[in-house]
Amino acid sequence: MTGAVDRKLYAYIEQLNLAQKKSLLGFIKTILPAKEEEVYTIEQYNKELEDAEAEIERGEFYTHEEAKEFFKKHLSERK
Repeated sequence: MTGAVDRKLYAYIEQLNLAQKKSLLGFIKTILPAKEEEVYTIEQYNKELEDAEAEIERGEFYTHEEAKEFFKKHLSERK
């Protein structure tokens, strides 16, 4: 069963552009528990903020409407 889920997940990931992959990676990091030995420093936090701001300046973001359409499309494909 896990193999089928993994294949579907990889198939979706392959369709994403770089900005979408970065967004997904950020989401995954928020839902996985951090290892106890991992310490999230203020420097790391600030670097992530700087990187995100640079992406926005380059136009690598989705509007609220674009995000709604993206999920509407992909959720309708699951039915």
